Amino acid sequence: MTPPTKTSTTQTSTAQTSRANAAAGTATTVLPRATIGLGGGDVAYVDHGDSMAPAALFLHGVLVNADLWRNVIWDVADLRRCIAPDLPGHGASPSPRGTGVADELTFNGLAATIDELCARLELEQVDVVANDTGGALAQVFAARYPQRIRTLTLTNCDVHDNFPPELFKPFVALAESGELGPMVAGMAADLGMARSEVGFAMGYAEPEELSDALLTSYLAPFVGDQGKGLERFLTSPTTEELVAVEPLLAELHAPTQVAWGTGDVFFEPAWAERLAEMIPGVQRVTLVPDAMLFWPDERAADLVPLLRGFWETHA
Repeated sequence: MTPPTKTSTTQTSTAQTSRANAAAGTATTVLPRATIGLGGGDVAYVDHGDSMAPAALFLHGVLVNADLWRNVIWDVADLRRCIAPDLPGHGASPSPRGTGVADELTFNGLAATIDELCARLELEQVDVVANDTGGALAQVFAARYPQRIRTLTLTNCDVHDNFPPELFKPFVALAESGELGPMVAGMAADLGMARSEVGFAMGYAEPEELSDALLTSYLAPFVGDQGKGLERFLTSPTTEELVAVEPLLAELHAPTQVAWGTGDVFFEPAWAERLAEMIPGVQRVTLVPDAMLFWPDERAADLVPLLRGFWETHA
């Protein structure tokens, strides 16, 4: 397998090539993917590292995909077999179609999919690392399938009833009205807009450093259906599902750490403390100064030592 890139600028393409891929709706990802057929449909995933090592499972949030973790995976693959799925409708994983789609895209449905993925890959336990909506999914997964959790690392994400966060609610409203998908799909052909304040500048401190290849990986998958799968992904999970698992999280004693960027406009540091109050297994909360939502990508060098030290302690 080709090793992941250590920087966000490796495997760059010209703007012309990126726009051509986006216009074609090509799900051109940065890291290589494998694909597995599950009950709810195909799931694409990164699989990098020693196949005999303990497994780490990386869960991303909305608008991005498993390539978010490329810089982290590079520097932990000597310790872990790194599995990073593209959630439905993102990256190279298609959005479910047909009856029952809404159920499959709820937090409970997605958690069941992740459990099935672990079972099919024969991963008895995993070290879960999650960000953004992936962090909310990780909480539901850990609550519903605690036997799967070796350790849990949560970065900036939805907590309790802060789903969606206040600043993101207008985007969910646009998704409900069918207006968000075409807007996001349009950014795939306008990478300048994708880097702007209406795009990834909301989650990255230095969006101008994002390569065309990475932005194409993030955005091109939304072109084919004009973001309809993305809209279903945003509107199917509910606040009630996240709140409902809190009693189960109160019984979760798997070693857990919280690492939180303090510059995030969506999830302020108080939510990190809320997680520490909710989950008895939390052993430490680390604040990462000025880091924004997608800091696990942008500041992977801050996350890697936290993971390595935590995993070595709880081998």
